[in-house]
Amino acid sequence: MDFTLSEEQLMIQQAAKDFAQNELLPGVIERDETQTFPSELVRKMGELGFLGMMVNEKYGGSGLGTLSYVIAMEELSKIDASASVMVSVNNSLVCWGLETYGTEEQKQKYLTRLATGEIIGAFCLSEPEAGSDATSQKTTAIDKGDHYLLNGTKNWITNGNQAEVYLVIAQTDKDKGHRGINALIIEKGMEGFDIGPKENKLGIRGSDTHSLMFNDVKVPKENRIGEDGFGFKFAMKTLAGGRIGIAAQALGIAAGAYELALKYSKQRKAFGTEIANHQAIAFKLADMHTKIQAARHLVYQAACDKDSGADYTLSGAMAKLYASEVAMETAVEAVQIHGGNGYVKEYHVERLMRDAKITQIYEGTSEIQKIVISRSILND
Repeated sequence: MDFTLSEEQLMIQQAAKDFAQNELLPGVIERDETQTFPSELVRKMGELGFLGMMVNEKYGGSGLGTLSYVIAMEELSKIDASASVMVSVNNSLVCWGLETYGTEEQKQKYLTRLATGEIIGAFCLSEPEAGSDATSQKTTAIDKGDHYLLNGTKNWITNGNQAEVYLVIAQTDKDKGHRGINALIIEKGMEGFDIGPKENKLGIRGSDTHSLMFNDVKVPKENRIGEDGFGFKFAMKTLAGGRIGIAAQALGIAAGAYELALKYSKQRKAFGTEIANHQAIAFKLADMHTKIQAARHLVYQAACDKDSGADYTLSGAMAKLYASEVAMETAVEAVQIHGGNGYVKEYHVERLMRDAKITQIYEGTSEIQKIVISRSILND
């Protein structure tokens, strides 16, 4: 398949690269160390259109395709995966679901502000006992006629404290299994809605991750997304697209680590020559470059499948699985190529290594991706 980028896509790529270099890179080490949410940078990303890239222009978005989105995600992720995950969540998990399945009233009320970055959103599926097993929801949304009464806990929620709008998946009728689950729009400040302490994470430390607690939160019926019982299907369809965004993030982390390793190997000397001239290092770089190119093709293929209206469940899962594995492997090798310098913060690769790990876990672990892939090929 021809993945030659259009003039518009090249402009988007350059804009994302410039923003990453000029705005994200200064201060990225400090934000990681202090776990600081980059509020001002998020505002700027909203102004540039990065937070609503795939949203129709009539709702304040950029009206671009998935391929343009993953191109931008890669460039942002090369520098700061904490910033790029906010772009991924807002685009893939929040805006896409609202635009695709929300009512016109919901779009006017929430989507327009989310797409422009006036506010950001969060997607709330995982629970203490229901991470990969999304059917085991303990959070309940009991039908009370004109509203739902929401009770339960969600954890590992990206943008947990900074979001203003939350898409919450909850069980309404346990006897119906996955057909008894609903997706509800929750607003920050609703009575009974509390936010837990920030998680102290290994990586993406500038990203805002919290647990959320719901205690008899009254949610109006008009805040339900889709028909009664549509919540599980909504979550799975949303996650299928979200995996493409995380695959692009993983690709960016891998590419960023590789570029730093390549540059360092041409400068650092050992035994009378640059270390890039030693076969042990040159072969590492060759493997890294090859695998990144393969990952990029998988990510682009998944994006093109989504843009063309084809089923992207399989291609998205393969892209997410492979790109995340490449991100982890490449980041580790980048640290190795840097030697002792790779173990200190100022060379950036140790942060990329820590950031890479989460791409193998969130929005479906690598093991879950293998389940999705195997089921798809076995049922063909």
